[in-house]
Amino acid sequence: MQRLGFIHDMLDVKVLVLFVMSRVNYPVSTQEIYELCYQDECLSYFDVCTAVPEMVKSGHLKELEGEKYEITEKGRADGALTEDSIAYTVKCKAENAVSRFNRQIRRSSFVKSRVLPRDSGDFSVILTLDDEMGSLMTLELAAPSQRQAVRLGRLFEKKAEFVYNLVMNELLDDEDELDN
Repeated sequence: MQRLGFIHDMLDVKVLVLFVMSRVNYPVSTQEIYELCYQDECLSYFDVCTAVPEMVKSGHLKELEGEKYEITEKGRADGALTEDSIAYTVKCKAENAVSRFNRQIRRSSFVKSRVLPRDSGDFSVILTLDDEMGSLMTLELAAPSQRQAVRLGRLFEKKAEFVYNLVMNELLDDEDELDN
């Protein structure tokens, strides 16, 4: 029976991995490579788990600390030569997945939360929002329980820009009244 989809053999898997890795801006794990490459139902996790070590051995990928990988110059050059063989729909889906991943990782480097226990038995939640130039806002909130503190941190990570804009609008709105 004929196999449908782009992935037919290990070479196709490796070409797709090189295509994705050449567009990822951060080191990634095998699981993340699989998730970014899974744009074709013919790809399995085991294919990626087989391909990645072979690609490290051949010098196309470099293994970093923490079982993360990045593409090498050899991998980038060979990937550029072979990416035309990838089906257009698979290529588009993979590019979109990589773009979302890069945005998500970049944003997470600017939005952070930390939960610290306090002597009084409650918790401090330290929320920070940065940009390329440095810190935009650092906010410390008290939470009565660790569960609530963790929840505050998670929600801030989702809504950091909204919180920042709300604070700025509220403070700057009153500025007009002070000028009069």
